[in-house]
Amino acid sequence: MKNNQSSIDIKKNNIEKKDDKNIKEKNCKNIKKNENVKKHDIEYFKEKNNKYKFKIIELKKQLKENENNIWDLKLRSQSEIENIRRRTLLDIEKAYKFSLEKFINELLPVIDNLERAIDLKKKQKNNIDLSIIEGIELTLKSLLVLIKKFGVSIIDEINIPFDPTQHQAMSIIESDVIKENYILKILQKGYFLNMRLLRPAMVIVSKTKKINNN
Repeated sequence: MKNNQSSIDIKKNNIEKKDDKNIKEKNCKNIKKNENVKKHDIEYFKEKNNKYKFKIIELKKQLKENENNIWDLKLRSQSEIENIRRRTLLDIEKAYKFSLEKFINELLPVIDNLERAIDLKKKQKNNIDLSIIEGIELTLKSLLVLIKKFGVSIIDEINIPFDPTQHQAMSIIESDVIKENYILKILQKGYFLNMRLLRPAMVIVSKTKKINNN
């Protein structure tokens, strides 16, 4: 009976030992498996991390490019706005000058007629009405003051060299008083508008008088 019990105990012990061994082996396998899993996870996360780092670098690069593009666009926009402003001002200035030039050109014949009327009245020795002359002179003076405010200057000087850029020679007369090719007389005044010729002055130009030896 004792022998049987001993045999049973031995078997039981063997089974327990075997179970313990199996458990240990299983645990070892599980540990190794867990270690492999951990290694795999670490590698996986490392790879993911590297990908994210690369993605972040790319995004930063793209952000920098976008910032540069936005800055360039801003500069171009400012430049374009400035160009539009400059062109608009030039257009306004041209329109102003054109309308002003047209207005002054319309006034010039009126001024010419007033000057002729004054000259004519002064040449008439009889029946001179001084009040009429004074009225015409006052009107003429007012018009001249008005156009000068807009930058108009008059070409009416004599005894100066003939200048084809502002004079139109209507006649050449010999003179022993004024130098040759000088302005002897103004037939019709010329005008500048802001240093630009509106109308040349019609003039008589002097020529050296020939000496007659006979």
